[in-house]
Amino acid sequence: MLALALTFDDGPDPRGTGELLDLLEEAGARATFFPIAGRAETQPGLITRMLAGGHTVGLHCQEHVRHSERDREWCARDADTALASLRRLGADPRLWRTPWGDMAPWTADVARRRRLRLIGWTVDTHDWRGDSPAEMLAATEPALNPGAVVLAHDGLGPGALREDVRSTLAYVALVIDHARRAGLALEALQ
Repeated sequence: MLALALTFDDGPDPRGTGELLDLLEEAGARATFFPIAGRAETQPGLITRMLAGGHTVGLHCQEHVRHSERDREWCARDADTALASLRRLGADPRLWRTPWGDMAPWTADVARRRRLRLIGWTVDTHDWRGDSPAEMLAATEPALNPGAVVLAHDGLGPGALREDVRSTLAYVALVIDHARRAGLALEALQ
């Protein structure tokens, strides 16, 4: 079966990530999560649920800062600190999505030295803006095709203009329906 990948950054959020995991479980869908490691440490049960549910947990960051605004050493320390935190929680990240997808000239080398594969996205929900689920679906549905990697957020990151992740949850329900109609599996990135 052809697949579509749902990915979530900036969580876990105690007000929404659990509901998202419930929604994915009910649909038999698997997703990829790129948590902020400091938040993951405060919500270890949600990381455990992600892993137990067959989802992939990748590396996002310890501190949500653009690589282009820091030097190589800072980035390497941030990655190492976040990796150690996530490993203590039972995850073994192999994928890395940098904050905002921002990369510096040395980001790829830092990733390579840690045996991490950098991951971007092909479909941006812009859910951080607080758009309605219907608006997000209208903007993204033409690109929800086999092989698409959808960027959404299960947490409120820096710059978020919304108060919670409810619109993202409703959007995910719409994407699940779209995937069923289109014959697409919702699979985690590996």
